[in-house]
Amino acid sequence: MTSPDVVPVSLAEIARIAGVGRAAVSNWRRRHDSFPTRIGGTDVSPQFSLAEVEQWLRDNGKLDDIGRKELIWPRFEALGSRNESGLAVAEAARRMRSPGARITHPELSAQARELVSEAARLGREEGPRETFEFLLQRWLETHVRQLSTTPPPLAALMVRIALAVRLGSGDGGLTVLDPACGTGHLAAAAAQEYDGTKLELLACERDEALAALASARLGFLTADRDIRTRIAMADSLRDDPFGGTQADIAVCNPPFNERDWGYEELATDQRWAHGLPPRTEPELAWVQHLLAHLRPGGAAVVLLPPAVASRKAGRRIRGSLLRTGALRAVVSLPPGSAQPHSVSLQLWILRAAADGPAAAPPSQDALLVDATRFARPGTREPSPDWDALGSFVLAALATLDDPGKEPPEGAARVPLLDLLDDEVDVTPGRHIAPLSESCPKQLAARWGEFTSLLTDLADQARYLSALDVETGTQQAMTTLGDLVKAGALTLRAGQQPPEPTAPVRGATVPFLTVANLLHDGTPGQVLPTDSAQAVAEEGDVVVAGVIRAFRAWVHQGPPMAVGPQLYVLRVDPEKLDAHFLAGCLRAPANGRQAGTHASSSSRVDIRRLQVLQLPLEKQMAYAETFRRLSAFEALLTTADGLGKALAGDVNDHVAAGGLTA
Repeated sequence: MTSPDVVPVSLAEIARIAGVGRAAVSNWRRRHDSFPTRIGGTDVSPQFSLAEVEQWLRDNGKLDDIGRKELIWPRFEALGSRNESGLAVAEAARRMRSPGARITHPELSAQARELVSEAARLGREEGPRETFEFLLQRWLETHVRQLSTTPPPLAALMVRIALAVRLGSGDGGLTVLDPACGTGHLAAAAAQEYDGTKLELLACERDEALAALASARLGFLTADRDIRTRIAMADSLRDDPFGGTQADIAVCNPPFNERDWGYEELATDQRWAHGLPPRTEPELAWVQHLLAHLRPGGAAVVLLPPAVASRKAGRRIRGSLLRTGALRAVVSLPPGSAQPHSVSLQLWILRAAADGPAAAPPSQDALLVDATRFARPGTREPSPDWDALGSFVLAALATLDDPGKEPPEGAARVPLLDLLDDEVDVTPGRHIAPLSESCPKQLAARWGEFTSLLTDLADQARYLSALDVETGTQQAMTTLGDLVKAGALTLRAGQQPPEPTAPVRGATVPFLTVANLLHDGTPGQVLPTDSAQAVAEEGDVVVAGVIRAFRAWVHQGPPMAVGPQLYVLRVDPEKLDAHFLAGCLRAPANGRQAGTHASSSSRVDIRRLQVLQLPLEKQMAYAETFRRLSAFEALLTTADGLGKALAGDVNDHVAAGGLTA
């Protein structure tokens, strides 16, 4: 039985501490008799003593470039309780900023208190905010199935929308409300997006650990700015801590589908100006709660599941929100924008009626925006193209109060008469026509492009079919690992960067993942240049080391960072030709031989990949053939996609009666 003083760590955690892949740790375990003995877990998922692992890594010189944050996190995880570990992280953050601060949560165990003191010292040495964000991110990753957070890009977009939609200049400062703040993603985004002189952040959270973490996060933002924060621990619907307070903007990602939200005890609450929300519509209670806290002309943005826009039980309240002009716009987001990632969530944009000179007659329409086309689906979880999504949504909302300006394609002003029917369905996709179809001129241009592709494809086919290819020959081979040892190339493994805590600014680099490769091969996000671990320059060889996406190619274009299971190879041009190397590596048989064959998600041990042993001058002929093969494959893929799209468009036109001959 493991002693309670022993902190267990897995192979994956050891790899993270040492800054290597898990396979490297498995190799250490096999090759070194001195490697720590398993103290728990199973043969498949063994666990080891953190103290013994740390000592072994130090003794073997494998901790030179690794910070101490990776070593301290497993001790937080070993506290066991989600609540205690979260409170300990929050307390450590307070002590990082104020070394003499007293513990505010006396229920913390002696082990947790000691860990708080050690983490606070570490934070003061390595950077308080960076250390806290590291510990917070690890905590969120550990308890991801129990929590629903707002991704930083979405939080920033929600705040930008609220700032753009509200009426009034706000010269006297800005008050922001988030009545279900979680760990403070939306409040932090408000502090980062608002560049005014005075800012007041009001937030509420009923979970003790989440409230403490939100307070710690916002504490770092108020250090050098005129920002007042108040975070209350309460149930906003049942026991509103900000009753009577009015905000300029409100942003919220409320809990979904909670039937026990206080229906019975809140039946006569004055907040229900648009009707008592049915027991099955807690989201409409949050919508009215936000409206009740807005100043005249103030705006609210709330993240909701798509069913709220169409459920029969809520149609009366939706109708009232539309008739009074409170519900100004609905935006359908791409799947993957936030949890649950498989659902196309919606943003409801609300605005309180203005008074005085800013007052306007009730609107006769609502703006509906379908932004689902900005999805970038991957194999596990899709992720949006945040830059394109944000630009499109903000451009659409810029037309909200200008009847003379047409919304962009994919958005539409829908008359209230069309919405206030028996269903009162405000789902954007039900009211917005598909993107404009190709006109005859566009079709002709695309047919010309397709014909040109076929000509190029035929040229490559003639060259490749004329090759004199022998079978059964045995040539001398070497492995990629041996080439690395010989100094013919360098190898760098991609890594997953930490989750950004703020919108990316400054110098950036595109970031490619395996999911991007399986979708369309285009990087799905950008990273700050200084956070990129492995960057491919023009002429480097990139290898995908997983069976389902196995490939190798020579990178062309500007620098690009790569994620886990992707590798960057930089050749010595006096020993290797990059196109020759990539062609040898991407041979399907090569991948099958180096793969584990356990499943389609199995990894390829790229050091085992084989390469022909040829002098540089003989590599050139092979390199040219490999270039031709790569171009042939690319042309096939492009022609396939364009041909299917053309067939679909022409079919639509003909089926609609467009055949004139």
